[in-house]
Amino acid sequence: MNVKVRAKDFFSKAEKEKIRQAVHTAEQGTTGEIAVMMVDQSDPYWDAEVMGAFSLSGLAAFILSLLLHHITIWFYVPVAFVLFFPCRLLLARVPQLKLPLVSRQRAARTVRARAIQAFYEKGLHKTVNETGILIFISLLERKVWILGDKGIDAKIAPAFWHSLAAELTSGIREGRALEALSTVIARCGEELQKQFPGALGDKNELPDGIIL
Repeated sequence: MNVKVRAKDFFSKAEKEKIRQAVHTAEQGTTGEIAVMMVDQSDPYWDAEVMGAFSLSGLAAFILSLLLHHITIWFYVPVAFVLFFPCRLLLARVPQLKLPLVSRQRAARTVRARAIQAFYEKGLHKTVNETGILIFISLLERKVWILGDKGIDAKIAPAFWHSLAAELTSGIREGRALEALSTVIARCGEELQKQFPGALGDKNELPDGIIL
């Protein structure tokens, strides 16, 4: 059974449209640009997958040794080796099982690094006034990172984005993803309107829909 969390299926078509409309509304009256990006996971965590497979296969081999009364290294090692591969396949298909082997600090650093990478990959740094904002959501880790371009950082303190990221993270974990995301988008828009009021001829430079 494959239970990977898929970003493309996380929100329904109707919910995605509501998010697009929320971004469109939030950008009215400001030169700021808001982009929402969602990924399945920020890293495959191969080391955690291998470590987990070794641990599971070793435990399973030990249990079989006890049940079959073959408590010898000649039985244990070959069985553990054979079981390693299905165990690794299990962790690949159920990536949530890797998380206990990944520290919270590492997961946070990984999501931040992936968000920065996405910011440049998707061209958010190319807005005319350097006022692009990325709301980055990584589903496996259930973590959010919000990044602002140079123009944004010059006027809005990072603490503001950290508070919004924490609010959205809580909403996702509590099953209120759409509500929390819509609220965060609206608050981003309110702050942008204060710091970067709209200008005549301002163009929509970033997509309003979720970037996958």
